[in-house]
Amino acid sequence: MSLINFIDIKSLGDSRGDLISLEENGNIPFSIKRVYYIFNTEQGVARGFHAHKALRQVAFCIAGQCEFILDDGKNRQTVLLDSPTKGILIEHMQWREMHNFSEGCILMVIASEHYDESDYIRDYEQFLREVNQ
Repeated sequence: MSLINFIDIKSLGDSRGDLISLEENGNIPFSIKRVYYIFNTEQGVARGFHAHKALRQVAFCIAGQCEFILDDGKNRQTVLLDSPTKGILIEHMQWREMHNFSEGCILMVIASEHYDESDYIRDYEQFLREVNQ
């Protein structure tokens, strides 16, 4: 079973350049409540190391590249995000880690909910207990 669900976004470009349009409940499969991006990540720094109880996300590298590790408690997969037209859908109760950020990487994340600290599971052993109940 693959944990990696790609979201392919059509680039609307012409001789002037490219344009990406993101639409909630369209090419983004949920209502958008929050958008954030990660940039200026130091070489060798990893991020993430958490899961969400309810939140769904789509992540895109809009510049550069990084590796995502997704884990559902039984399976663990790694994927390279390296295109602004290809994102990954991260469902609730999936552990995520981001590694190997390239220089100039900008990772944009679209979220289904507003920030809520109580939705986070930040301990991997706790995540395993909850997901395998």
